[in-house]
Amino acid sequence: MNIKHILLTMAAASLAMSLVGCKEFTKVEQGRTIAFNKETKEVTLIHDSAMDTLKPVYDVLPPSVFKLPTDPMETGPEPKAGQRMKLDTDKKVIVIFDTKTQKLVDVPITIVDLQTPIDKQHPLVYDKAEDKAKKFPAIDKEKKTITIYSGRQKMLCTFSVPDQYFGYPESTWEAGDEVRLTYKTAGQSLRFMNVSKTDIFKK
Repeated sequence: MNIKHILLTMAAASLAMSLVGCKEFTKVEQGRTIAFNKETKEVTLIHDSAMDTLKPVYDVLPPSVFKLPTDPMETGPEPKAGQRMKLDTDKKVIVIFDTKTQKLVDVPITIVDLQTPIDKQHPLVYDKAEDKAKKFPAIDKEKKTITIYSGRQKMLCTFSVPDQYFGYPESTWEAGDEVRLTYKTAGQSLRFMNVSKTDIFKK
């Protein structure tokens, strides 16, 4: 367990305990964002049953829907949505949330190219001249391949999928932001943290 994992765990505990004095116990929800409505400020997420930022397991259905806190001071950066839950190159499968069926689907993949370890500053995924990360997923319609980068897995993978899935929206192959929130009333968050966009070491 590294220091970042420890601090994130402590942050979750602190977030929950800060409101213990209230009459109703405050609950914690954590998961991956699959949809975000900017107008209504509603985030939809798949719960992480492992509650582990290093080895998450996004497998709880139906998805949870929460409004962001009414207090802007209790709200972190707005989340990016994506339907990719897991990429397993050993089993050659990518797990997605299928917005058509509202179910989790194991999509078989054929790996074309796999490179690891690839950190976030590697030239294959980061443009030093532009000083910004390259855009992924990258979809090649001619070759019918999809290239994604997983920072957690330090993996750059190009693969193909069965034809019925290739036409799915680009967000299907993108990992949504990991978020954590507290709530007392279902559907309304009190505090909201975008774990993926929060630098816990920044003063």
